[in-house]
Amino acid sequence: MQLETYKIQITGRVQGVGFRPFIYNLAIQHQLAGSVSNNANGVIIFINTSKEKAVLFVEEIKVKKPEVSIIISATLEEIENRNFTDFSIVFSETKSQINIPLTPDFAVCESCKDEISNPKNKRFNYAFTTCVHCGPRYAITTKFPFERKNTSISNFEMCPDCNQEYADPKDKRFHSQTNSCTTCGIKLQLKNNQGELVEDNQEKVILRIANELKSGNAIAIKNTNGYLLCCDATNTNAIQKLRLQKKRPNKPFAVLYPNIETVKDDFNLSPTQEKTITSNIAPIVILQNTKNTSIATETIAPNLSQTGVMLPSSSLLELIMQTVKSPIIATSGNIHGSSIISDEEEAQRELKSVADYFVHHNLDIQFPQDDSVINVVDNHSIILRRSRGLAPNYIEVNTESSVPILAMGAHLKSTFTFVPNSQTYVSQYFGNLDSYSVLERYQKTINEYTGLFNSTPKTILVDAHSQYQSSILGKELALKWDTELIEVQHHKAHFASVLGEHDLFNSEEKILGVVWDGTGLGDDTNIWGGEFFTYQNKNIKRVTHFEYFDWIANDKMAKEPRLSLFSLLDIDDKHLIKNKFSDVEWKIYSKMLASNTLKTSSVGRLFDAVASLLNIVDINSYEAEGAMLLENCAMTYSKSYYLDFLHNVNYETIPTKLILKSIIKAYNSGICKERIAYGFIYTLAKSIVTLSKKYNTSTVACSGGVFQNSSLIKILSHLCRSSKINLKLNCKLSANDENISFGQLMYYQHCKK
Repeated sequence: MQLETYKIQITGRVQGVGFRPFIYNLAIQHQLAGSVSNNANGVIIFINTSKEKAVLFVEEIKVKKPEVSIIISATLEEIENRNFTDFSIVFSETKSQINIPLTPDFAVCESCKDEISNPKNKRFNYAFTTCVHCGPRYAITTKFPFERKNTSISNFEMCPDCNQEYADPKDKRFHSQTNSCTTCGIKLQLKNNQGELVEDNQEKVILRIANELKSGNAIAIKNTNGYLLCCDATNTNAIQKLRLQKKRPNKPFAVLYPNIETVKDDFNLSPTQEKTITSNIAPIVILQNTKNTSIATETIAPNLSQTGVMLPSSSLLELIMQTVKSPIIATSGNIHGSSIISDEEEAQRELKSVADYFVHHNLDIQFPQDDSVINVVDNHSIILRRSRGLAPNYIEVNTESSVPILAMGAHLKSTFTFVPNSQTYVSQYFGNLDSYSVLERYQKTINEYTGLFNSTPKTILVDAHSQYQSSILGKELALKWDTELIEVQHHKAHFASVLGEHDLFNSEEKILGVVWDGTGLGDDTNIWGGEFFTYQNKNIKRVTHFEYFDWIANDKMAKEPRLSLFSLLDIDDKHLIKNKFSDVEWKIYSKMLASNTLKTSSVGRLFDAVASLLNIVDINSYEAEGAMLLENCAMTYSKSYYLDFLHNVNYETIPTKLILKSIIKAYNSGICKERIAYGFIYTLAKSIVTLSKKYNTSTVACSGGVFQNSSLIKILSHLCRSSKINLKLNCKLSANDENISFGQLMYYQHCKK
């Protein structure tokens, strides 16, 4: 009896995750004849069988799929009969437009860790050991579909042993596109900062790395996503030297630990924190220091009580850490503010005054990325930076677009969002577009995406601020490609990003949107940053905001908390802070204030003002330092009685200056700064609950950089639970300007213009 032929189309994250080998072995178990291959939409399967068995086969695929895969849909269709004699994996050749998620990089799996630690295994001590479940994907992709020939590892021809593994259905490297070993694989080199070769034997390179780190030297190590600058995390002098040379005086460094056991020796981890740090993303996770923390915390993160910690993301880092056996600094390989470097020549040139030694390898990195950063707050993961391991993975949203769309995002914390098909691709974090190298990387990646998907945008979305580099470039591209150009207001994009993440655009209820950040051009041409909106019936409406105060000295105000305080203080209180300025500065800023017409509602600047008022910081050495130090101060307050700096106000606008005046009164009365800092954050959180009741909303959606403050999130979550308010936060994207590009897309697609 002739069997029917069925076609199964699987969509989702199903390329580069071992899906075809999984299907092959499952089909063999079921004694099915047919084939499996990658195609433009995911994975396509043909089988000869009955309808009943085909349905059961699809259900088993859904249940037993590879752990790192994500299935969005699985369709079953009977087609014209084909006669298969066995089951095979077919190499993919497609000229159709790619319509699949881009697979992110995966951290080295436990099985590969075991192999590189086992002297009897052929991959013992091989620094680029991977399998179908782990290793770089996005970082080495040159085009699609995901086949070895479409990656930069195609330059390394597999040896007979690796080829045998690749062809063996019983082997875990069956059709592993990143397969290699010491015989045919990637090679390490150690050079000094003059570019002279020191060592090219891998085992000796790793031993030398350990010795140099313990000697206090800094090493630039090329990981599979770009260079890391490393030094001994217990050596204060080495860390200070790295800070000086990297031009990063105070911003926290991340610390790489050998394994989860050594992390637990230094920190108390919640189950969610442990699950996050050991996940296949291998992000930096923010952990609270303890009395047992052995590293030089005050030099690693000055004046903060938390440390960003991660585990090895690659076999190379795993081998290094097995040899070093103690924590090391692992920060992005760049001069502070520039893009992470991935090219050997550039690294030797740009970092020769920073690193004493360089560890290079000959695998080309197509898409360099920083490490992702996650903070766990009340068992919820809050993304602080979305990059390696997360980007540019898709977000499950309805894109509703018949033409390709490019959303350019913001100026700081830049990303772009590209919709060439039914998928939404949100790029990795790039950084501040004031930096030429960041702007160059951002523009280069946009060009690579249009080539990767063979698709030119027909609509370009930009921020309404015409001076943002993202907006300037967007306008240039719109002229070049003759596309439609649409401006989206910054804070409405923030609000739309949360609505999009939580699929709230079709909700019939009125939703309160709270967007607090540092800066963004408002519809009235003032600098917004403390906004309250409502969303209903495809319409976003600004309903109130923090009281305006003077915006002076342009971007300098964001860098000097003392200027925010100077602007906010009443004339009779200004004498309290005259010692924070020289006589010349005082005259200049007083004159600026007298003639100023530009106003702001920025909560970010309000945080700065309070940080300066409490004598925590007057001039930031890195972005948001004042807000971070103020949060750290608040975290040390543990008592249950809170200060509320807003009493008997009508909330037509939030009285910014009244908050500050109340804080001055409390500070002068002798109340400790820790309690005041906590009370300030509590006051802000309570204002959200109060306004939710005023506008009769049971759902509140919050976005903007201020909502990366863990104390604010904790207090607000508690108040919302008590008031039966449904709180929505960015969870797939960062709350900061990284979400602007996605928010621009969501606003364009779902809101009335």
